[in-house]
Amino acid sequence: MRFWLRTEEMALEEMVQRLNAVSKHTDEIMHQDIVPLCAADIQDQLKKRFAYLSGGRGQDGSPVITFPDYPAFSEIPDKEFQNVMTYLTSIPSLQDAGIGFILVIDRRRDKWTSVKASVLRIAASFPANLQLVLVLRPTGFFQRTLSDIAFKFNRDDFKMKVPVIMLSSVPDLHGYIDKSQLTEDLGGTLDYCHSRWLCQRTAIESFALMVKQTAQMLQSFGTELAETELPNDVQSTSSVLCAHTEKKDKAKEDLRLALKEGHSVLESLGELQAEGSEPGVNQDQLDNQATVQRLLAQLNETEAAFDEFWAKHQQKLEQCLQLRHFEQGFREVKAILDAVSQKIATFTDIGNSLAHVEHLLRDLASFEEKSGVAVERAQALSLDGEQLIENKHYAVDSIRPKCQELRHLCDQFSAEIARRRGLLSKSLELHRRLETSMKWCDEGIYLLASQPVDKCQSQDGAEAALQEIEKFLETGAENKIQELNTIYKEYESILNQDLMEHVRKVFQKQASMEEVFHRRQASLRKLAARQTRPVQPVAPRPEALAKSPCPSPGIRRGSENSSSEGGALRRGPYRRAKSEMSESRQGRGSAGEEEESLAILRRHVMSELLDTERAYVEELLCVLEGYAAEMDNPLMAHLLSTGLHNKKDVLFGNMEEIYHFHNRIFLRELENYTDCPELVGRCFLERMEDFQIYEKYCQNKPRSESLWRQCSDCPFFQECQRKLDHKLSLDSYLLKPVQRITKYQLLLKEMLKYSKNCEGAEDLQEALSSILGILKAVNDSMHLIAITGYDGNLGDLGKLLMQGSFSVWTDHKRGHTKVKELARFKPMQRHLFLHEKAVLFCKKREENGEGYEKAPSYSYKQSLNMAAVGITENVKGDTKKFEIWYNAREEVYIVQAPTPEIKAAWVNEIRKVLTSQLQACREASQHRALEQSQSLPLPAPTSTSPSRGNSRNVKKLEERKTDPLSLEGYVSSAPLTKPPEKGRGWSKTSHSLEAPEDDGGWSSAEEQINSSDAEEDGGLGPKKLVPGKYTVVADHEKGGPDALLVRSGDVVELVQEGDEGLWYVRDPTTGKEGWVPASSLSVQLGPSGSAQCLSSSESSPGSAVLSNSSSCSEGGQAPFSDLQG
Repeated sequence: MRFWLRTEEMALEEMVQRLNAVSKHTDEIMHQDIVPLCAADIQDQLKKRFAYLSGGRGQDGSPVITFPDYPAFSEIPDKEFQNVMTYLTSIPSLQDAGIGFILVIDRRRDKWTSVKASVLRIAASFPANLQLVLVLRPTGFFQRTLSDIAFKFNRDDFKMKVPVIMLSSVPDLHGYIDKSQLTEDLGGTLDYCHSRWLCQRTAIESFALMVKQTAQMLQSFGTELAETELPNDVQSTSSVLCAHTEKKDKAKEDLRLALKEGHSVLESLGELQAEGSEPGVNQDQLDNQATVQRLLAQLNETEAAFDEFWAKHQQKLEQCLQLRHFEQGFREVKAILDAVSQKIATFTDIGNSLAHVEHLLRDLASFEEKSGVAVERAQALSLDGEQLIENKHYAVDSIRPKCQELRHLCDQFSAEIARRRGLLSKSLELHRRLETSMKWCDEGIYLLASQPVDKCQSQDGAEAALQEIEKFLETGAENKIQELNTIYKEYESILNQDLMEHVRKVFQKQASMEEVFHRRQASLRKLAARQTRPVQPVAPRPEALAKSPCPSPGIRRGSENSSSEGGALRRGPYRRAKSEMSESRQGRGSAGEEEESLAILRRHVMSELLDTERAYVEELLCVLEGYAAEMDNPLMAHLLSTGLHNKKDVLFGNMEEIYHFHNRIFLRELENYTDCPELVGRCFLERMEDFQIYEKYCQNKPRSESLWRQCSDCPFFQECQRKLDHKLSLDSYLLKPVQRITKYQLLLKEMLKYSKNCEGAEDLQEALSSILGILKAVNDSMHLIAITGYDGNLGDLGKLLMQGSFSVWTDHKRGHTKVKELARFKPMQRHLFLHEKAVLFCKKREENGEGYEKAPSYSYKQSLNMAAVGITENVKGDTKKFEIWYNAREEVYIVQAPTPEIKAAWVNEIRKVLTSQLQACREASQHRALEQSQSLPLPAPTSTSPSRGNSRNVKKLEERKTDPLSLEGYVSSAPLTKPPEKGRGWSKTSHSLEAPEDDGGWSSAEEQINSSDAEEDGGLGPKKLVPGKYTVVADHEKGGPDALLVRSGDVVELVQEGDEGLWYVRDPTTGKEGWVPASSLSVQLGPSGSAQCLSSSESSPGSAVLSNSSSCSEGGQAPFSDLQG
């Protein structure tokens, strides 16, 4: 850079010197350095023509200045006369002017007095050397005579440095100056036009001034260019280069115009040779031509000096622009390479499975491919820098370190990629060995599990099984891990704590499997060794029997062949003892081996669960990084079709949420159950709520499928699939979450199959039921989103419990008889949706489209509020029918299910909804009753037995009970005054609950219950209190000595009713008895042969009813049926 600055300064100095020389030479050419006058300055004075330079020359080449006859000569101001004289004497060359001027004064028409004055004035103020003064005196006789006499007598007045010759006539003048050098008015032949001469002089001097100004302008411009500070960015440098280029072009245009002007002046002077003179051409014209040519030469010199400077300056700017491009590229590439280095520094994972390592290798290859663009750019930029250095760029000191740094970064990237690939290759090799070992162990486990125990009891079966085992063990040399320490040492560079633990577990699994094989080998060898050789039959001695409880087969065989009765008597107990011992030993061995085989199979299922879970997580990550993230990549934007813009959420749904749940939570928790697979059900139960995210994904799946079908041919997907090296297209991977959620129930079934007698069997069963419930909820939600025509918000109806297609008949009170009869024979096909608060009737439409779009749609028809719904479970003549009635049977819907099982499921679910509504109403009544009962005195407690330990709350108990009619929260705190009816199978005194006539709302004694039997009778009966089991709904810890300590959720049996709202009950768990408040108990409904129905409505009697009756008759409010405990 410093070198370039010195070079720039030198170029500027050189140009300035050359242009200064041009200006100086121009002044010298035009004699401006001596007489700074121009024709333009004294043009008016020159036009008077009282003196002119005709171009004539004397015999020795002296310039001739002619003073023509000018009557007003004496009136010319001295300043004007001096300027004209000075200008005319400055025109000839210095050489000619040095010889001296010849003055020709024409006074032929003047008087002697004026001649004398003119001569004296000229002699006094002539600014140059004079050689000769020729005066043409007046031609008149008198004036000529007078001049002769006056000149003789006044000779001393004309004493000058040069002779003054008075000439009488023009021919006398020709004796001194040749006629060719005199103008026509002096009798000569010299062609002279004063106005033309004046124009030529003006043009020549204007051109000279242009040359001088051009040189000065270029000098200033060059100084300005040289002093311009170079910008530090590409755009500013480009702008400076463009601006300077424009100024240079303008200066060159000015030069071109100056040259054009010079050539025009030269053409106007005529094309004459510089040497000699031709007839008709005076010396001044030749001098003018020479002057213009010299000026043109100076102008060419000016252009050459500027061009040379501009070439260097332009090279400087272009190299500066190249440097700025290089520096900008360097900054960009370095930033990218730094980001790449930071990214590759995060690649510390070496994989936790074979599939994971393979995915990491693919990621590394993809990252290397993407980063290769930056590396190639860095290498190309380094080559550009080297080329700049070779071209002798002025900033070599700045370019060379950057090139070295770029090469270093590229080499560092390549080395780090190679190191990472080496580590991952090492990890891949290790995981392949571990995978091979685990696969070998699994094959061994299946081999052991596939060997039937009964066939191995025979010698041939044992030998065959032993050969299979030995043959399998021979394959262990190439499949199993030989030495753990060798593995640790060989793969020390990649082993972390988790991987070491994984290696240890695989080695432990391998050792355990080999131990099982060795034990099985030992057992089979014993079985194969039985009866291998015959022995001589010998009767056993008594002492031998005492010493050896397990004689050899030969002894038994010999004893059997013996005919001794005493021996037979002795052999009888021996044989029985041996047989029992053998059977018990075989039984214990068989049971142990079976349990061991089940444990092996459980571990295998757990291994499959973990392996598939890891693969699932990897596939989700692959899709999110390889497809979803690429949709936001600007480099891939040109491949996206317009239909995919801002549609990532539609295409992928909440896949990212699913991935984070499995990767961060579920997979890690599953790995904690590796050593106890039978307990894995707990993991599912703890995370069951998180699996609800699959419902959202499945609901979005139809939109995703539709978008995929529209855009599946988009080049974006093809490019992503190529980069990921996937054989299947994206739609196959979008189906993975749906496939995965259905896979869990299969794995749980397998695990439950091998864990029925284990500790976690109950959790496994509950987890399986919960997963199936989620699948059902997902399936139901897929149907729910297909409902059209419903004005309200489906979310306000509560949770969707069930959905299905049914045949429906209607039977309404307010309908026409024909319509009612017709409805019984022509059912409607309806799809029912059972919610917590309503049941919807919809009409199923035809299925159209493909894939998920083939799902049906449902047109909404009507809905029934569950608060006013009742059911009749059995309809005469068909086990698949049941009734749903509304508003005290004003509307009756006979529903036929496809199968009795579906009917039973729907009836049970509706019963649960109605029961929960009834319970909610009773809990409100209970709250008021408890407030009233707190003021009642209670007897002293007689028992302090604690309530039974149960960690589950009432809600959990209700969910886990198998009896769908179990009801908790039943409260009755009204005064009990009436005695119980006879003939109910209960001898204890009881009280009935009076049904109030007012149906306006629920109270502590309001239980509006309808019975189909009562409907047929059409009458109202009193509600009867029944004995049996009751559920405690409120803790009771205080009271008298006879009070029983109970807690919420306990089940007690009613023994006797007392006064003041107290009942005497017995705890079947502890056997203790005591008094508790009746308000703390809720009746527990059980199966009954009579009609059972419940109403949960607060405002309409006979609504929200459960019924077992087959009657469909209409009736009013019915009495409470018998309730059996």
